[in-house]
Amino acid sequence: MSTPISARTSPAESLPTPLPTTPSASHAVWRRVLREPRVLFGAALLTILIAVAIFAPWIAPYSPSDQDLLSVLLPPAWISGGSHAHLFGTDSLGRDLLSLAIYGSRVAVYVGIAAPIGAGLIGTLLALTAGWCGGKVDWFILRVVEIWMSFPAVVLAMVLIAAISPSVTNVIIALVFVDWTRFCRVLRAEVLVIRRRDYIAAARISGAGALRTILLDVLPGIVPTLVTLMSLEIGIAVVAECSLSFVGLSAQASVPTWGGMISDGLANVFSVPWGLILPVLCTVLTVLATTFLGEGLRRTTDSRLLDRPELKP
Repeated sequence: MSTPISARTSPAESLPTPLPTTPSASHAVWRRVLREPRVLFGAALLTILIAVAIFAPWIAPYSPSDQDLLSVLLPPAWISGGSHAHLFGTDSLGRDLLSLAIYGSRVAVYVGIAAPIGAGLIGTLLALTAGWCGGKVDWFILRVVEIWMSFPAVVLAMVLIAAISPSVTNVIIALVFVDWTRFCRVLRAEVLVIRRRDYIAAARISGAGALRTILLDVLPGIVPTLVTLMSLEIGIAVVAECSLSFVGLSAQASVPTWGGMISDGLANVFSVPWGLILPVLCTVLTVLATTFLGEGLRRTTDSRLLDRPELKP
């Protein structure tokens, strides 16, 4: 049986309707966000992570360069043979694992904030251009996105970093050039939907120019999705940085990173497996926080979910 034409929906029409941008509607959105447990849990974990990174020199019991060759591979304090001077034990060079993890959070926060911002800016700009202009411009940008996304993200980042030399700054540059496609593809679809709204037609009829309409009417409509994508991108960037530092393509060896700690811990995993506990736990908690935050933001800003009583926050 054929489907009636009136019942068919295009992919663009199935996307969430942008939320109203009036002051009262904005306040209602903020109230939903602040009452969502997932948002509160994720935001709390990320706030703690950022605070630890900022105040690392005052929180860490030791400097990351301090070595005690008489206390190498010590177990955590709660295991026989451990020392309360090194709560989570030491590595093969006698460095305190807790201090390394605390200082390693600085690289994770730096990459986790800078990379999503850069990728979001590029992706949003190209999404607005493609969705608003349409035609050949839209076709060309979409083809570039599809070709770019056909390459494995981490492998492409490794190739870029190998070409421009390993460093934290180059990791951010590589992640920006790899992950902007995530933003562009999703936001372009929303721009296409918003462009057909009545208030956009009213703005154009009233004499508003294209740039003014994009900035005042289209851009606010994609902000909720943009914020959700950026919150999820934080976890992706942190995991990518850990993967790159694991293979020695991130910070210098003297700079502590969670990926570097995992790499060092694997060298002695069969004799002293506790060296992997802290960096893996830090990475998992960070990804968990960004996942909860992104899911909570999606549930409180997606108009389709707000219309379903069983999924209301």
